[in-house]
Amino acid sequence: MTLPVDLETDAARLRAIMAEDLAVRGVLDDPAWRAAVEKVPRHRFVPGFYLPADERNGQGLTVWQPVTAALDHGRWLAAAYSDTTLITQFDGDEPDWENPVERFGGAPTSSSTLPSLVVRMWADADVREGHTVLEIGTGTGYSTALACERLGSAGVTSIEVDPHRLERAADALHGCGYAPTLAVADGLYGYWPEAPFDRIVAACSFRAVPPALVAQTRPGGKILLTLSGWLYGYARVLLTVAGDGTAEGRLLGGTVSFMTARTHAAPAFGNPAHWAAGLPGEARAARHGPERITAATEEAFHLRFLVQGAVSDAQLAAVGDVLHLIDVVGGSAAALTPDGDGGWQVREGGPVRLWERVERVLDAYDTAGRPGPETFTLCVHDGGQHLRHPRVPCLPLPSL
Repeated sequence: MTLPVDLETDAARLRAIMAEDLAVRGVLDDPAWRAAVEKVPRHRFVPGFYLPADERNGQGLTVWQPVTAALDHGRWLAAAYSDTTLITQFDGDEPDWENPVERFGGAPTSSSTLPSLVVRMWADADVREGHTVLEIGTGTGYSTALACERLGSAGVTSIEVDPHRLERAADALHGCGYAPTLAVADGLYGYWPEAPFDRIVAACSFRAVPPALVAQTRPGGKILLTLSGWLYGYARVLLTVAGDGTAEGRLLGGTVSFMTARTHAAPAFGNPAHWAAGLPGEARAARHGPERITAATEEAFHLRFLVQGAVSDAQLAAVGDVLHLIDVVGGSAAALTPDGDGGWQVREGGPVRLWERVERVLDAYDTAGRPGPETFTLCVHDGGQHLRHPRVPCLPLPSL
């Protein structure tokens, strides 16, 4: 594909500016990764994407405006070289970028992750020359291209569950001269034909570590992935795989989140009012309010991940001032209502007292001195997967 010289010149200038900005912020301190950022033309991988409008529509939904070179060349190119995640797909529907339309609400299902996070992921995984790498979630192919630029295409395998996404990514990669191994595959099962790998890096999140990824990593190799759950709590973990097939690693700091692997997405839970109708009429005073896990703070982000270990099949739903906790697997539910004096009342029903389980985790967390994510270790072994801390009871991850 031949592009106008002025476009390539402007793109190269903007890449250099972006790389310098990332370096100043301490994100891009490895010369080899900086060279890759300065070389890979991100605009080739995002011919179209959505950006949010300044205001919501009349129903309170986010208005997503399509951005392409044809619609607004300057906005398109500037956004392509900004440190921003660019949404390229909603609800699994591949857009027609020749005739794009505005979107109202919807769930993003594919994107070009912000460059600082892409570089951070490769760096955190300790990817170096000579490594063979499996990337889970090709997406637009931009991250794949950075890996190819650093390692050479022969060492890179990238898989994507969406065939339309992979086709577009493959066109962009090949057009830029990169030739990694690409396949339509579910990241839950890795990619056996190219295994074993020195590094596995996932650009989507999982409820627990897929066993296939451990089996496909060489002893001493590492797996970097984001763990998530139906409470939308997230944590990143860097695991080192042992020769006996077990793996262990510390959680990493920060508040990074990724789209959930489609096979791990939360199921629909129906009408919260139906669940609340079956709860006992008598309420008790809650020891902890829901703001402990819903506030827009780094600690609440961390806590939401921890409490998932105690109620792994539960989901949150807010209806007015009432917060519902719903477990579609076991049939339990809880409803928290403000008491008017700054506290909360809770009603619980079903086989498991969901909010009581959450409170036990919060009690243990407070007693332990509110430890940060880096103090927790994830252990993957034959008996399951458990999050361990010296002063907090062991928290299991769901079985896959």
